[in-house]
Amino acid sequence: MSVPSAGLKGIKTVRDFELEGKTVFLRLDLNVPLEGTKITDETRITASLPTINYCLEKGAKLIVASHLGRPKSADDKKYSMEPVAKRLTELLNREVVLMEEPSSEGVKHILYGNMKNQIILLENLRFDEGETENSPQLAQQWASYSDIYINDAFGASHRAHASIHALPEIMPRKGIGFLIEKEIKMLDSLTDKPKKPYIAVLGGAKISDKIAVIEKLMDIVDGFVIGGAMAYTFLKAQNIPVGKSLVETDKLKYAKEMIERIEARNKSLLLPVDHIVSTEFGNVENKKVTSSAVIDENYMGLDIGPKTVKNYSVALENAATVFWNGPMGVFENKAFCEGTFAIAKALAESKALKIVGGGDSAAAAEASGYADKMSHISTGGGASLEYLQGEKLPGLEVLRPRKQSEQVPV
Repeated sequence: MSVPSAGLKGIKTVRDFELEGKTVFLRLDLNVPLEGTKITDETRITASLPTINYCLEKGAKLIVASHLGRPKSADDKKYSMEPVAKRLTELLNREVVLMEEPSSEGVKHILYGNMKNQIILLENLRFDEGETENSPQLAQQWASYSDIYINDAFGASHRAHASIHALPEIMPRKGIGFLIEKEIKMLDSLTDKPKKPYIAVLGGAKISDKIAVIEKLMDIVDGFVIGGAMAYTFLKAQNIPVGKSLVETDKLKYAKEMIERIEARNKSLLLPVDHIVSTEFGNVENKKVTSSAVIDENYMGLDIGPKTVKNYSVALENAATVFWNGPMGVFENKAFCEGTFAIAKALAESKALKIVGGGDSAAAAEASGYADKMSHISTGGGASLEYLQGEKLPGLEVLRPRKQSEQVPV
């Protein structure tokens, strides 16, 4: 059973420290998507800039660290941080020095030299297996040349890795940056006395990925709007034929029980009443709109239909709080993106507090062109869901003082 989150209780922020002349180890989430060496979405980079700029304005020497992808070894050069270093140099208008071999001696050489107008960026942290193993030895190496530790990598804070957990465990001065501060405050607003009516829009492929968050929100929200492939499991649980659509057969019982529990609480549950379907995944030629929630046996659902879009848009129009996690269909394919983009448009036009979960939801919001109309788009997919469902994130818990005597002067 998960324990309710303690929010930011006891956690210092970057504002709480005197940074002038100090070396700040700044753990960021710069895990951006790449095509070759081209960054295709720099949202995570731009989201990190306020904390970077604050540290620089306050006179700190800055060591920036992040992982990128899931390299199998240091020889996996396609996961090098070089494209990130180049983009940061452009955005910050100052040199970002990429440390290809971030040994303590190499970093110290730059730190103790003339480091004016420079930033050190460590090479991909996961090039060293000690990162994912939460190695105390690796953490000790970083701590040897760092005065203050700041975590602003919300999207990685659910991992007990060396740069997220082992390092702050041994650093007396530690806290969070502006991005994590905003993430937690926004996510807390979804569970701590949210404004009503409160609607949760859930999509994506699997109910199993959302069970914990559904359970957490069950007694908080006023209604659920369900789309994506997970909707077909709910429809099948009501004995509505869904053809060849993706269904989690082992979750049919849960879906049926959830429907009953929502009804018993007098909450609303909206499911698709029509669909965009085709005979095969991604097949555009056989694309058609169904006349009802029923899908013929040779077809599969790939997006919500126009009647469903209208129903969902009306439900969102009067909401005061909306949490959106998961696309309504295969939005990456232009032929099946209309439902997801229509939901993004409905949210954009709503006056509600609208918070978008990370991962595919963030990508869908960006692709729709309405991202700037959202109140907040989380940079953490798995982290935001785990936090919402009440899980303790290692990257946050390690920043809380265990007892009063452990608190140190700033």
